[in-house]
Amino acid sequence: MNFSNTEKIKKLLVSNLKIEAEVVATDSLQPIISIIAKDLLVACEFLFSDSNTLFDLLNSISAIDNGPEAGTIDLIYTLTSIPLEHSIHLKIEADRNLDTAQKIYSVSSIWKTAEWHEREIFDFFGIKFINHPDLRRILLPADWEGHPLRKDYEEQSEYHGIKVKY
Repeated sequence: MNFSNTEKIKKLLVSNLKIEAEVVATDSLQPIISIIAKDLLVACEFLFSDSNTLFDLLNSISAIDNGPEAGTIDLIYTLTSIPLEHSIHLKIEADRNLDTAQKIYSVSSIWKTAEWHEREIFDFFGIKFINHPDLRRILLPADWEGHPLRKDYEEQSEYHGIKVKY
């Protein structure tokens, strides 16, 4: 997918859904379409079902903690259309404050694989996904303290009497 195709997909989102969208990282191999977090579910439903896009595969959801100073965590959704042979990155920005952060809508109703990706992001970053069918830790124990991929994470010294730091 090149910049012009990404721009076309952005225009489809804007014209059909009346949402804000912007193509960013235009100098990279894969440009990114940035949208507002509240528009994620409706945008993904459109990208999945529209005959011009047909994004039938969610490759991954990646998270990037921008740190306490920025106060945000970026979520990058990598989507592929197998029949149309193209892919895009869709980016949203989430508030990293666990107490006041807006919750992000789960896309697991569109792509089943999102269940696992969202659980991993919840486990490591603390992002909560609305309407997720089974949002719980996936790799760490249920009673683990904190979210280890956050930039301000402080590792426990012990876990159930076992020394954690070596």
